[in-house]
Amino acid sequence: MMETYEPSAELKALDRLVGSWAVTGGAEGTVRYEWMPGRFFLLQHVELTQFGQPVTGLEVIGNLRPFGEPAGADVVSRFYDSTGNTLDYVYELSGDKLTIWGGAKGSPAYYEGVFSADGATVDGAWVYPGGGGYPSTMTRI
Repeated sequence: MMETYEPSAELKALDRLVGSWAVTGGAEGTVRYEWMPGRFFLLQHVELTQFGQPVTGLEVIGNLRPFGEPAGADVVSRFYDSTGNTLDYVYELSGDKLTIWGGAKGSPAYYEGVFSADGATVDGAWVYPGGGGYPSTMTRI
């Protein structure tokens, strides 16, 4: 008998991201979020310019469920870009605060942003170890 699964509540909370967004700040361009059928994975299509370089890629966001194991608790992702990079992240949405850690949860490299009351913007910043980082705002288009 085949087991049935449901997407996690933590993943479902990211439904607020679905749609197209204009990105401004340290990176400029657009991102678009959409659900894969079944809603177990959220896809982010990225077309940005950062530090004068194009960044085009696809991010797959969801709970890992390795063969024969239960789903992991964290909402994780892997970003694949057009230059061959693969970057891992952990997503958390608590109330209106979105946190995206670079690498593992609790990493010193992270994004923290807050949804506006109408859900039309997410305003925040990327923070990097050693004081680096940049502001980043997404506005729904």
